[in-house]
Amino acid sequence: METKIEKMPENVVKVEIEIPAKDAVSYYNNAAKKLSQYVNIPGFRKGKAPRNVVEQNIGEERIKHEALDSALPKIFSDVIKTNNFDVVAQPYVESYNYQIGEDLKIVAKLELRPEVTLGKYKDLTVDVEGYKIPDDAFQKSLDSLLEQSATLVVVTDRKTEANDIVVFDFEGFVNGEKIEHGDAKNYTLDLAHSSFIPGFAEQLVGKNLGEDFDINVTFPEEYHEKKLAGKPAVFKCKINEIKTKVLPELNDEFAQKVGPFKTVDDLKADIQSYLDRQKEDIDRTNSEKAVFEKVVEGVKVDIQQSMIDRETDELVAEYRQKLEMQGFTWEQALEAQGYDSIVSELKEDAAVRVKNSLVIDKIAKEENITVSQGDFGQKLAEIGQAYGMDPGTLVKNLSKTPSVFNAMSQQIINEKVTRFLYENNKVNLK
Repeated sequence: METKIEKMPENVVKVEIEIPAKDAVSYYNNAAKKLSQYVNIPGFRKGKAPRNVVEQNIGEERIKHEALDSALPKIFSDVIKTNNFDVVAQPYVESYNYQIGEDLKIVAKLELRPEVTLGKYKDLTVDVEGYKIPDDAFQKSLDSLLEQSATLVVVTDRKTEANDIVVFDFEGFVNGEKIEHGDAKNYTLDLAHSSFIPGFAEQLVGKNLGEDFDINVTFPEEYHEKKLAGKPAVFKCKINEIKTKVLPELNDEFAQKVGPFKTVDDLKADIQSYLDRQKEDIDRTNSEKAVFEKVVEGVKVDIQQSMIDRETDELVAEYRQKLEMQGFTWEQALEAQGYDSIVSELKEDAAVRVKNSLVIDKIAKEENITVSQGDFGQKLAEIGQAYGMDPGTLVKNLSKTPSVFNAMSQQIINEKVTRFLYENNKVNLK
């Protein structure tokens, strides 16, 4: 096999490949024999018809396509290995000349990984704003524990209050027309933690049991149903039941009930310890991010648009999947945001992700950071614990989608490089 290499823009190389005629004929004969096994030819058992009869029944071009499909992976593998190419996409056949008895000539294009020039990535000093535990964080954590153990008591002798839970009927209208799926009977709503339209829960405060009343609100401009976005609406409501939360007393008995604590002081110490660990985790995450961003600032790399386009396609697919998980459709997103707006934003994210990935891979190569069997085992254990699965079952499930293992491998490399950079640079927490 002879090759001629020509460098082209956008990190692409054009490769002219010439395969000796005897090899080209061998590819063709093997393809004809293979195809004959799947074609019914009168007078012959499958796989036993001579080449000329197979050609008459299915045509030379189909045989040539099969021959190329079978031979090209090995041909390209040899070209890539011989020239030490670092390809980032499947080779593309631009043209070929396949005449039986003559050398097979193929013109293909290979897209290569961009050359990454690292700046300084060790012994840097990075200033990071330290995370401050909010002043009310401790009290909020304590109050949350008390609320989780609260009991609900029905009240009948007063109006609704801002911290009540109400059971009510409602029916919504826009311009006098009933809103589709905009009604319910005996709906339970926690007024202090409402996800309804802004201003809705507030208007349920100060109402009497059995009272009929109207609530006037305006749907947000970015509301997912475009026909309702920005529209004023009226909801006819009636309170059926009022419940109030009764919190338990904060004492040693309560502490013993919610965890392995003997006293309230033990419980409070545990809450403070949790908040301190949370601060450490946030500071570590922010520091790792700041160090990585500082390293990326000093990197020089010319990324071809095709890489960004492919990454954008992946982000679009992820975005659509996320929408479906949230109960929305791609069509609703297009209606609300527009295709150009969505893709433009995702394309920016894609460019960042591609560059970050290239930088990580380059540093991993420079520092000989690799994935070991132990790394895989640890990652499988983490995933198994998160999903409540033993490693054996997890491996069995993951083996059905081999690409997951590649993603896991890349994630491990990302984590190890991030940790390496954090440990080899200085962070000043302010």
